[in-house]
Amino acid sequence: MIQRYDDESGAHFAFTDRWGGVSAVPYEQLNLGGAVGDDPAAVRENRRLAAGALGLDAARVVWMNQVHGRDVAVVDGPWPTGPAAGADAGAPAEIPAVDAVVTARRGLALAVLTADCTPVLLADPVAGVVAAAHAGRPGMLAGVVPAAVEAMTGLGARPDRVRAWTGPAVCGRCYEVPEQMRADAAAVEPACWAETSWGTPAVDVTAGVHAQLAALGVRSRSQSPVCTRESGDHFSYRRDRTTGRLAGYVWLDG
Repeated sequence: MIQRYDDESGAHFAFTDRWGGVSAVPYEQLNLGGAVGDDPAAVRENRRLAAGALGLDAARVVWMNQVHGRDVAVVDGPWPTGPAAGADAGAPAEIPAVDAVVTARRGLALAVLTADCTPVLLADPVAGVVAAAHAGRPGMLAGVVPAAVEAMTGLGARPDRVRAWTGPAVCGRCYEVPEQMRADAAAVEPACWAETSWGTPAVDVTAGVHAQLAALGVRSRSQSPVCTRESGDHFSYRRDRTTGRLAGYVWLDG
C-alpha cells in the first residue's frame, strides 16, 4: 500500500511500503532500489506499478545515485537515456551521484530511495518548486536538507511557503550507535541526540532533519509515524541487511 498525501495547493507526497510488487525473497515485494541485488526486470516492473498507482508516468520519475552526501542536482526532466555499456535499452546512461534533486517543472516527479534513512520531500506550490532528499545520518550532518532548500530558493521558493514531509525511517529509539558517534552527531545537530528504548546511545535522524527545517524557516512540517526497523511492512537495512528499498515521491500538478 502506498501512503499518499495530497495538498489542496496541488502538491503531492507519497511513500511506499514493501507490498504490491513482484520481487522475490528477500526483496519481497515492492523493492524499488536498483542497486541491492534484485532482478533488474523486477525493479523496473515495481517502478512501473508504483508510478501507475500514483497516476505517474514511470519514465518521467527522476531517481538519484545516492551516496550519503550533500550534493544537489537541479533538473527539468528525466535523465538522458542512452546505450551505456551493459545498460538496458531506455535506461539512463548515467545518473549523477547526488542526495537531493530539485525541479521547477510542474508534473515532474522526484523520487528518493530509503531503507532506514529519512526520505525528505519538499514543495513550494506557489513558486512551483519541489525537492526530494536522502538524509541518512551522514547526509543529515553534512547538510543535505539545507542544501536542497537553498537550491529551491535559487528557483524562487521561499522557506516559509515550503511544505515538508519526512517518510518512514528508523526512529531514535531503534537507531543504536556508539557513544562517541552520538556525541559527534549531537555536536553538529543537537536535536538528533537520542537514546534507544533499551537505554543505549542513539541518533534520531528525523528529529535532526526537522530541527534543520525549522531553523531554515520551514513552518509546515509533517512526519510519518512509521519506524522502519519496527515495521514488518517496510524494508529496514538495520533489521535485515539484505533487503529492498522504499521510495518517496513528490510532484506538483502540471
